Amino acid sequence: MQLPDDLGQLTYCLNIHPTQTWEAVREALLGPVKRVREAVSPEATFGVGLRLSAQALEELRAPDARAELKDILARENYRVVTMNGFPFGPFHGVPVKQNVYQPDWKQRARLDYTCWLADLMSELGAAGDTLSLSTVPGTYKPLAEGAEAQMADNLLKAAAHCVELAQKTQVTIAIALEPEPHCFLETIEETVAFFRDWLYSDAAAVRLSELSGLSLDEAKQALPRHLGVCYDVCHAAVEFEDPTTSIEALRTAGIPIHKLQLSAALRIPQFDADKREALAPFCERTYLHQVVVDADDGLVRYADLPEALADDARTDGEEWRVHFHVPIFVDAIAPFETTQSFLAEILALHRRQPISQHLEVETYTWQVLPENLRTESVETAVARELTWVKQQLT
Repeated sequence: MQLPDDLGQLTYCLNIHPTQTWEAVREALLGPVKRVREAVSPEATFGVGLRLSAQALEELRAPDARAELKDILARENYRVVTMNGFPFGPFHGVPVKQNVYQPDWKQRARLDYTCWLADLMSELGAAGDTLSLSTVPGTYKPLAEGAEAQMADNLLKAAAHCVELAQKTQVTIAIALEPEPHCFLETIEETVAFFRDWLYSDAAAVRLSELSGLSLDEAKQALPRHLGVCYDVCHAAVEFEDPTTSIEALRTAGIPIHKLQLSAALRIPQFDADKREALAPFCERTYLHQVVVDADDGLVRYADLPEALADDARTDGEEWRVHFHVPIFVDAIAPFETTQSFLAEILALHRRQPISQHLEVETYTWQVLPENLRTESVETAVARELTWVKQQLT
């Protein structure tokens, strides 16, 4: 939905629904998405944050399927404003863990998938639109050593593809890398360094010029237009980033935030034995739940929650933050808190000076929350989240 005062488009990510196949995407658009729209924006055009797996995307290459998608979007008064191009394969009902980053940006399959998504987005958009496409933060951190040049070149090839699409359709596709704990791009500092040294460098501009046929000056201008960041608020909070400092660091480096994902994490201000026991139900088999601990000797990072809980070196009184997306309309899930205050600060910054034109609520873990926390339907929860964001921005 369009927010007032140039605050951008607010939507939610369809990765909260099982959307592995085109049939499942259709069911989501005609079922829960429609109910969310009727609850929060019954009259106005409703911006949609699509998520298409590689399987669903392949099925949508059939002309009849694409025609049906376009018909649904028009009939239901939907407008695609962003795409989640992060999960390539299944994302619900089976263990995902570190496989969610595969294929990564070292691989041709990630480049092809991203370009095909961009093709469809340019077909669904209108001339003059800028649509964001979020993607994996390079690769999983243990697989990143020495991979910068290969990942950067594939990203520049994707940017060149987006340049060509813009020339043909006048639809701008902005690829947005999403920093995440225990990934190649984890902190804002690492993100700024990678863009400076590999994506916005003079060599990168020369390479994009070669790939796209743009002049060198045109290539320099095109790089931030087609390559930027998806700032996931949950991820930044887990990393103990400072809201103001992190946003300003990206602005100073000239890195656009093409998408702002609105999300919150679990926060344990003072860890102890009781909290250790209470965290056990959050150890589930589907997703990685990275942990960052503020210890006496600095930040300590764990790839997943069971690993952190198994470490006897952790002591009482430390602050833990856990990458487990929780509903953003709550500030506590007893006996824990959430990082809602971090998100509220980001939204206050956005209200004063817009951070991004695409704001996307992303609480994809609804189905794996402990059962006692799933007290309402997914669409009711999403509608509450969107309403909470609107209240924060007004």
